[in-house]
Amino acid sequence: MKFNLPHMLTKVTSWLEKSFSKQQLLILMSAVVGLLSGLVAVLLKNLTYLIQSLLGGGYISNYHNAYYFIFPLAGLLLVYLFSKFILKKEIGQGISTTLYSISRRKGFMRKFQNYASLITAPITLGFGGSAGLEAPTVVSSAALSTSFSKFLNLTQASRTLMIGCAAAGAMSSIFQAPIAGIIFAIEIFSLDLTLVSMIPLLVASVSSILTSYFFFGSDIILHTQLGEAFEISDVPFYIALGIFTAFASITFTKVYIYTFKKFKTFKSKFNKIIVGGLILSGILFLVPQIYGEGYSTINELLAGNHELVTKNKFLQGWDMTWMVIVFLLLLIVFKMIATSVTIAAGGIGGIFAPVLFIGSMIGHCYGLVINTLGITKVPVSVSQFTLVGMAGLMAGVMHAPLTAIFLIAEITSGYSLFVPLMITAAISYGITSRFQPNSVYTMELAERGDLVTHNKDQAVLTLMDIHQVIEDNFKILTNDMNLEQIINEGVIKSKRNIFPVVDENHIFKGIILLDDIRTIMFDKSLYQEMTVIDFMQNAPDVIELNECKMKDIMRKFQETDAWNLPVVREGKYVGFISKSKLLTAYRQKLIEVTV
Repeated sequence: MKFNLPHMLTKVTSWLEKSFSKQQLLILMSAVVGLLSGLVAVLLKNLTYLIQSLLGGGYISNYHNAYYFIFPLAGLLLVYLFSKFILKKEIGQGISTTLYSISRRKGFMRKFQNYASLITAPITLGFGGSAGLEAPTVVSSAALSTSFSKFLNLTQASRTLMIGCAAAGAMSSIFQAPIAGIIFAIEIFSLDLTLVSMIPLLVASVSSILTSYFFFGSDIILHTQLGEAFEISDVPFYIALGIFTAFASITFTKVYIYTFKKFKTFKSKFNKIIVGGLILSGILFLVPQIYGEGYSTINELLAGNHELVTKNKFLQGWDMTWMVIVFLLLLIVFKMIATSVTIAAGGIGGIFAPVLFIGSMIGHCYGLVINTLGITKVPVSVSQFTLVGMAGLMAGVMHAPLTAIFLIAEITSGYSLFVPLMITAAISYGITSRFQPNSVYTMELAERGDLVTHNKDQAVLTLMDIHQVIEDNFKILTNDMNLEQIINEGVIKSKRNIFPVVDENHIFKGIILLDDIRTIMFDKSLYQEMTVIDFMQNAPDVIELNECKMKDIMRKFQETDAWNLPVVREGKYVGFISKSKLLTAYRQKLIEVTV
């Protein structure tokens, strides 16, 4: 008997649909997605560490600093060659790619995204790229979740929920912080927090963290235990830290966006890689501490170990404490540049780990300055400021204050820092969002109108496809027609009461309403005398297909109180959008995206 895979898959799908309710199927699916997210996280970590160990061991270890000039450039080049000649597609950047698939691809991701980041992210970071593995983990996990969603014929709302489960599972597995993983999915992917969505998110997060425990045990990325309690007298310092991290968040975002704009000016991707690789190599040669994700450096700071600083020959001879402070400030600047260059030049990675790195440097430096200047009678806990600094920068750069608060709280295995975390994160987010309404993840999508937010009305409008509401069954009139031609070519052949007028180049000129010619349409003496120009009027407004988003279209209908508006592309007539069809499509999309 011949094995028929498609037939077998159809039978399995049919059995699942008959055996489980919709909610039960989502819970079962979320457990699978969580397991896959955990496995993806484990695989990415191990591949990255394997490459780093191979490059840092044996003969090369004796000349490691010299080879920093080679490694980053080689890594970027390998990613470019894989993308161009093997994959033959643009891989895209992390969270933004996933958000775009939700808003413009109905929750489907491209098949190559199942494995593309699994290969390119370890190469990027293993060879010295300054980025994080969190975003590639989320992308790969989300792509796998959409593959299963397609297999089970899930609705768009359910597909989006599974992407959220993948994100929650990825973060839960990496940091062993299940609550932070759930909140990350809700904040970044704008999921609705309902009982229907909460249970799958919980299951995915738990499934993923169990996978992480199976492979890594209780070992986590960041090692810290709080030995000192939070002091109420330190509140002013945490308020000031929130202001500092807000300033750093704005600076990091501006550096990141500026770097991307500069690298987009390169016409040749090869030249982009060469320039980016050389910049990154030079930075790594000077400060190898920013190699890869940088968690080892963060752990050194949390442990109060500053020996790594004294190894840098450029700072020898300085007073030890101030030498550490100066070096931390240098690390902050170089990490911002290195991360931006790594991703802008074509490397695959995210900003999550670099944000934690920079935040820890800011907090640690801030705590050292307070103690060195003797501002307080009793020295403050530098490790506490190190942790809170991470939360402050995460809240500002990523616009995810709740994720920042709960992540640090779970990492420290307690909630003794909850108050300072809330203070610093809230201030940082509040100031940053005032000057930068969108995060690094969402800035470009928001500018294009492709961003789904927690605003349900705006989210539905973003998910709607303008092409599906355009009607083209209108009889077109040209501006040289007379009344007889208008009646014979328009009125008689059309079932509509509005007629678009175009010129010889199909450029839209205006409209004619049936009411405008109804009283004279049977007067044959006027057939040759009167022309289109005599009846034509300007449209209440015009929808430019290449520029207008659904939000703009709704606003035009509201402002003009019209029932039909013409659609043009670069001035040429395309069709009409009617208010009735638009509202019907809105209602249908609202039903589709509601779990």
